[in-house]
Amino acid sequence: MPAETPRYDTAKTQLLLAAVGLVAGSGAWLYGDPLLAGWIWLAGTIPVLLALIVEIVRSLARGEVGLDVVAALSMSAALLFGENLAASVVALMYSGGTFLERFAEGRARREMHALLSRVPRAATRYGAAGLEEVDLDTIRPGDRLLIRQGEVIPVDGTLASAQAMLDQSALTGEAMPVRLGNGDPVMSGSTNSGDAFDLVAAALAAESTYAGIVRLVEAAQKSKAPMSRLADRYSLVFLLLTVGIAGAAWWFTDDPIRAVAVLVVATPCPLILAVPVALTAGLSRAAKYGVLTKGAKALEMLAQVRTLILDKTGTLTDGRPQIVLTEAFDGYGEADVLRLAAGLDQASKHPIAQALVAEAHERGQVLAFPEDVHETPGEGVAGRIAGRSVIVGGDAFVMAQVSHDAAAMHARDDGSVVVALGVDGRLAGRITMADALRPDVAAFLAGLRRQGVNRIVLATGDRKAVAMSITKGLGLDAVLSDLTPDQKVLLVLSERKNGPVMMVGDGVNDAPALAAADLGVAMGARGAAASAEAADVVLLVDRLDPLLSGVEIARGSRTIALQSVFAGIGLSCAGMVAAAFGYLTPVEGAVLQELIDVAVILNALRALRIVPRGVVPA
Repeated sequence: MPAETPRYDTAKTQLLLAAVGLVAGSGAWLYGDPLLAGWIWLAGTIPVLLALIVEIVRSLARGEVGLDVVAALSMSAALLFGENLAASVVALMYSGGTFLERFAEGRARREMHALLSRVPRAATRYGAAGLEEVDLDTIRPGDRLLIRQGEVIPVDGTLASAQAMLDQSALTGEAMPVRLGNGDPVMSGSTNSGDAFDLVAAALAAESTYAGIVRLVEAAQKSKAPMSRLADRYSLVFLLLTVGIAGAAWWFTDDPIRAVAVLVVATPCPLILAVPVALTAGLSRAAKYGVLTKGAKALEMLAQVRTLILDKTGTLTDGRPQIVLTEAFDGYGEADVLRLAAGLDQASKHPIAQALVAEAHERGQVLAFPEDVHETPGEGVAGRIAGRSVIVGGDAFVMAQVSHDAAAMHARDDGSVVVALGVDGRLAGRITMADALRPDVAAFLAGLRRQGVNRIVLATGDRKAVAMSITKGLGLDAVLSDLTPDQKVLLVLSERKNGPVMMVGDGVNDAPALAAADLGVAMGARGAAASAEAADVVLLVDRLDPLLSGVEIARGSRTIALQSVFAGIGLSCAGMVAAAFGYLTPVEGAVLQELIDVAVILNALRALRIVPRGVVPA
């Protein structure tokens, strides 16, 4: 059930009043009191008509002419010439269509409260009397802060401790933790994934990196081009046609009731009803495949995207370090290397160490308990495993303490991390870990191209060497690296020249671009809450292939909506001609319009049965 909004509540109230008015008035007419029935029908129609007039005035002020004008003309003309029952029927149909549209809009994006809630509200500062908790607004450049493990950095600053281990994935997209040394700059919004350290503030909280990202998201959402209702694209032509036929019927027959009948038959309920029904059905269908679409307008845009911009970490890749290569030396096997390295790493809190331990457990390895452990923060761990002297850590750290073949030394610049293992003073093996490409990426990209997406671009804050390495062989149209959040926004805006742009991301750094894109898609299963809030579409599972299903469902739903629109309008035009020649009274026209409505609604509901090719619901 979508979250209720004032617009949703208003539409629900109008529908209820129109329905009660039509039913109660019909009861009074059957009871033999047509005068009372007329007043009741009038009472049920007036609230809908007044709300409609207000909406028309607002639309005209924006320079827009919608189908609402035809509905207002038909209700007004029917009431003016005493055809209150016909007006009541039109009011019910119009308010029903508005309610369905608002119902779909009830899935619209919420405020950016998740992003704002992640912003630290306080910090620990060194004062004259020791450590003190202070509000962020009181922090000034030069203040010395204590950043504990797991805390989000509150302000931009400079590292005042020997070193720090930071998770900057939310800001830069880099999956691997970053080790900084004394004097290095620290970005707000990063997370301390290592031991506590001291930070000297370099800027006010309001001027720091993370606060800037929040402002970028808000500005991008405000500047985002609106997605117009599909129905309104045909409104002006249909309005002119309706007025022309009604005017001609009145002019040539001198009978205003014929004009009223034309207007009633012309009430654009096929457009007003078929589009939201088909798209709302598509919303429901897409959700079964793990694609939460925030509103019918977003689903319609999903059917029209021509350019895709992808983030790397957590989107194109899994976002977690995985073993991609294990090398064994000095008579050890690959399983031995992982078992000994992970066994010692049980004593470390380092993210890479924990990833190794998790991998060993997944492979069913039984890990011995480490003894005499000594950890050099950010470098490695030494200790004893089953009576053997073991050392695990970075290449340089381990190589400096064990004997090894010179040929074993090598350097990498593809975003991977090499963990070396020494046993009893000799190099026993190496484990290379990297943020691996998702296995479904190639098929996903090929499927999108088949669906009409003709340009695919990678946009990442990661280094160029890492971006080029991970995308090799994917056939992307462009690979852009070292991008800041505002540069991603500029990329989205520049790509609009090629057609509607869809941006897919998962981190806080992606949120501004998601908000600026014609359609933002967030990896909601493990992604940042900020990206999910800023996006129009959220993938509920940690895979890309549901998005392909969502595109196919969106295209199918839009096609069904258009079929319903053209069929309904064709029938309405035939009814208008019949009414103009006197073959239909206003009430008969209203009944005919109801039958047309039922037909187009039944057709629109076919969107509930769309099955993407070869895909199983999530």
